Amino acid sequence: MCDDELIPPRADLTEEQWIRTAGPGLPDTAVPDGAQASGARGVHRRTLLGGAVAGAALAALPFGAQQPAAAAPRTGAPARFPLPSAPGPSGEYAVLITGDAGTGQAEQYAVTAAAREICRAEHVGLAVGLGDNIYENGPESDHDSEFAEKFESPNTGIDVPWLMVLGNHDCSGLVPGSGGDPSRGDREVAYAAASRRWYMPSRYYNVALPAGGAQGEPLVEFFALDTNPVASYVAQTDPYYYWNGPYMREQRRWLDGALSASRARWKVVLGHHPYLNNGKHGSAGAYDGFVIGNYTSGIHLKELYEEVVCGRADLILSGHDHTLQILDPTDRTRGTRQLVCGAAAKSGDGKAHFTHPAAWQDFAQHGFMLLKASAGTMTIDAYTVDIPTKKAGLAHRVRTARPVAARAKAGARAGAGALAGRYA
Repeated sequence: MCDDELIPPRADLTEEQWIRTAGPGLPDTAVPDGAQASGARGVHRRTLLGGAVAGAALAALPFGAQQPAAAAPRTGAPARFPLPSAPGPSGEYAVLITGDAGTGQAEQYAVTAAAREICRAEHVGLAVGLGDNIYENGPESDHDSEFAEKFESPNTGIDVPWLMVLGNHDCSGLVPGSGGDPSRGDREVAYAAASRRWYMPSRYYNVALPAGGAQGEPLVEFFALDTNPVASYVAQTDPYYYWNGPYMREQRRWLDGALSASRARWKVVLGHHPYLNNGKHGSAGAYDGFVIGNYTSGIHLKELYEEVVCGRADLILSGHDHTLQILDPTDRTRGTRQLVCGAAAKSGDGKAHFTHPAAWQDFAQHGFMLLKASAGTMTIDAYTVDIPTKKAGLAHRVRTARPVAARAKAGARAGAGALAGRYA
């Protein structure tokens, strides 16, 4: 759904409100101050869509048991750009981060032109696309010309694998951007068989670097999610994609197991819809002002992030909001940092709507980010782009030297030591 079609959100939890009313393990019925926990808050576009579209969609969408899509073996297709098998000259893996890019318009071309220069200077070996890859409806087939118009052509010269995730526009139902037909995302998985850049072996997946069976533990691992079935603007009508259906149950089991099994120093989760967000769409559990419902509010995505991701991954990278935000890790996130990077083709409304602690944020300009990971540090560089000149400027940099997992282990050891001393 386009930003200009939405009423700005009115409900979200500040850190203080979260600690007081909705901390870990408390019921999801808690609402922030001033919010009503019923449908009496007035008619909202999401409400109208959820009621009017769901009935019609019942006749349009398939039902029955399904399997997650996976990219089929390729025959006669060009060789993919390879995943990095070693860090760059500086000893770091450099990764381009973009989101909400797929318009094919001048702004997208300007941002990618600016990013191309930075990628060359920083020896970028991998890129990330955080969803809404093909505006406004997603592709009509796995060979839709929009793949060339809105991905391949704009990104010419950034010749690396792009780890792609599905956004709400990629899974449009009868209404563009509703996220009401997740099965449409299978077309983007299938397209990976024909593209050198587009990396999407399945709807959710993980990639560890270095690639190619290098010796030793991975330095950084990415976990790409499909957040659409638990953050759609309309209720899902295919039981397979219900918020508590087979697909989401399996994805949760996979993510929990993959994070547990990972031996990477740095762990990065990719999902189109953010956990925390100071932009107009708001945060999971209160998207666009909603604090009730299994879909529109994103309450079950909030659960997934809080119960499986927070405290285990170093970063959550998201788009959806057309802004640039480097939020601070807090007790609420158990040390995990949220980045919002959805300004690769569209920009925000110029103001913050919420007050989650932030190291830096920009709500008006286009831009992208760069993640650089070495054995010693992980760095995030945020760039804003001047569209007329197609030039990028470094706006902010944050760096951390201690992974979340290491901090968690240290805290557990300290707690165990204190407990032992107490009962000695």
